[in-house]
Amino acid sequence: MNEKLTEQERATALAPLLAAGWQMVEGRDAITKTFTFPNFIDAFGWMTRVAIWAEKWNHHPEWFNVYKTVNVTLSSHDVDGLSERDVKLATKMDKLA
Repeated sequence: MNEKLTEQERATALAPLLAAGWQMVEGRDAITKTFTFPNFIDAFGWMTRVAIWAEKWNHHPEWFNVYKTVNVTLSSHDVDGLSERDVKLATKMDKLA
């Protein structure tokens, strides 16, 4: 079962993501990051690799792609905020970038 992060879990889990460039979304319990790649092929390839993990984990990002830039927002809609699934997917995105 997916649960919203507690304040203690949030402090521990989000610290490395915030240090890696993720930011809190103003007015929403979500995190966001902009990924920039050398070109469209690299951006789309990264999105494809992320999509495989997102489908496997049944947790799909909100994202927007223009040319070599991908803007990502993560939040767990079933708990109306951040959960461990968001942390897991954000960490995977960083590793694949």
